[in-house]
Amino acid sequence: MKYSGIGGQAVIEGIMMQNGDDYAIAVRKPDGEIEIKKDRYVSLTERYPVLGLPFIRGVFKFADSMVVGMKALTWSCSFFEDDEDAEPGKFEAWLDRVFGEKLESILMTVVMIFSFIMAIGIFMLLPLLIARLCRPFIPSETLMAVLEGFIRIAIFIIYIKMVSRMEDIRRTFMYHGSEHKCINCIEHGLALNVANVRASSKEHKRCGTSFIMIVMIISILFFMVIRTDTVWLRFLSRIVLIPVIAGVSYEFLRFAGRNDSRLVNFLSRPGMWMQGLTTTEPDDSMIEVAIAAVEEVFDWRAYLNENFPGWKEEP
Repeated sequence: MKYSGIGGQAVIEGIMMQNGDDYAIAVRKPDGEIEIKKDRYVSLTERYPVLGLPFIRGVFKFADSMVVGMKALTWSCSFFEDDEDAEPGKFEAWLDRVFGEKLESILMTVVMIFSFIMAIGIFMLLPLLIARLCRPFIPSETLMAVLEGFIRIAIFIIYIKMVSRMEDIRRTFMYHGSEHKCINCIEHGLALNVANVRASSKEHKRCGTSFIMIVMIISILFFMVIRTDTVWLRFLSRIVLIPVIAGVSYEFLRFAGRNDSRLVNFLSRPGMWMQGLTTTEPDDSMIEVAIAAVEEVFDWRAYLNENFPGWKEEP
């Protein structure tokens, strides 16, 4: 495996692939055609170099991925609106009149902030509350930290299991699998075609699901060491330490994505196992969409020529 630098995200009936500042979204429209949009986003770490320092950049890289991901998701959803001719309600009309062209970006910001707050509540604070119910039976602070971590992982698994029952989410997980397969295909020196992509793995070490799993494991280690006696300080520590935990987790994920040693692969296994919940084998039509997104932003032939001399492109 050789690092390519490309990454992506599944959207509604499509894939977003990013290479540096360039990203492309490919969507399979209801009529069966593939629509592609290419755009550019300059990351915070590029605009402000100090934010790109190790252990600091992780939080801002995550913010960048949220911004690009929301843009891609919003665009993909536009092809599948239930009733495009329906008259907007009074509240929608008022929002459009007040905010005008800025409405979409404002709504995206509100959704991102709300999602972040909900994620903190569900995955950071709720496990602490549940773990505290067992406090009379577990005197050890170390065991309490481990219990809280396992509760956090259990909540995440239950959440994924619940949302995966929705048809749209199941198909999104299939597109997620096709995204990983495309990247694995290229990074293992194979020509980018449907047959090679289909034969490639649907798990990848640089996946966002792996990042979440690493965050959960790192949080266990942090909270085993950092202890407070008062309840409100414990709640505060879970919030304040999020950037630190995310920064450490990102550095590990970044290192793992660029290395293929046995030790790194072993340490990456928990995240890869978790991807079994968020990736599903795609069909060939989904693979075609992923390939279209890759080819819009990445010259994979030049990459293979440089990193895998002697590769052959099958007819």
